[in-house]
Amino acid sequence: MTKKHNFEAETGRILELLTHSIYSNKEIFLRELVSNSSDAIDKARIKSLTDTTFLQEGEQFQIDISVDKEKSTITLKDNGIGMTEEELHSNL
Repeated sequence: MTKKHNFEAETGRILELLTHSIYSNKEIFLRELVSNSSDAIDKARIKSLTDTTFLQEGEQFQIDISVDKEKSTITLKDNGIGMTEEELHSNL
């Protein structure tokens, strides 16, 4: 089920500023994506302290970065925990 939400004017303006200033620098944008993956792993690490079934035996927290030159893409994949719908609303 897909839900749509409208941003308030101020939030929309902030997103526009971020997209056209901070995130226009490729290195900063990539660093931010790695930072987001790291945050997701930190959240998962905390959960694993109280939920011993969270990680499979021998599994480690990791961030995988792959490059596809033909498609001109960089893919970051982590095994952390992303934001809940409530966290998305609070943070965006």
